[in-house]
Amino acid sequence: MGLVVKDDGWRIPDRVWVRMEPLLPEPPSHPLGCHRPRVPDRDAMNAILLVLRTGMQWNALNATGICSCSSAYRRFREWAEAGVFLEFWRQGLLAYDKQVGIEWEWLAMDGALGKAPLGGELTGPNPTDRAKKGRSDRSSARVRASRSGSRQRART
Repeated sequence: MGLVVKDDGWRIPDRVWVRMEPLLPEPPSHPLGCHRPRVPDRDAMNAILLVLRTGMQWNALNATGICSCSSAYRRFREWAEAGVFLEFWRQGLLAYDKQVGIEWEWLAMDGALGKAPLGGELTGPNPTDRAKKGRSDRSSARVRASRSGSRQRART
C-alpha cells in the first residue's frame, strides 16, 4: 500500500466517473495477446489527475500506490492523443454554462508568443544574460590550459 489511501478526497467521485468513462477509447490490443492485464482505467485516471492537480513528478506516483508512473504516463499520452481530456473539458464547460451561465460575449482569448516588434531598449536585457559579467568561458585562460588541448567541451 502506498501513501495515498482510499478516502483521501483525491479520487474521482462516482458521479464524475460515470460521465468520464464513456469518453475513453477502447484499449489497444497487445500484438501477442499475452501480457499482464492493464491497470484499471479509473486508477490510471486518478493517478493522472493527481499529477495534474499537484504538479508532482510522474516518477513520484510509484510511492502513492495508485498506479505506476509508466502506466499512468502511457495512458495519459494515449488519452490525450484520443482527445479525452479536451472532450471532458468541453462537456464540463457546457454543463457549467447550462447550470450557472457563461457570458460568452465577454470572453476573449489571446495566445501571442514572440518578441515584441517595437520593444527596443525598453524591454531590458535578455533574461539569460542578466547576471553575467566579464569574459565568457570560451575566451578564458582556463579553457586554453586544458590537458587535452581541445576547445570543445565534453558531452554530459
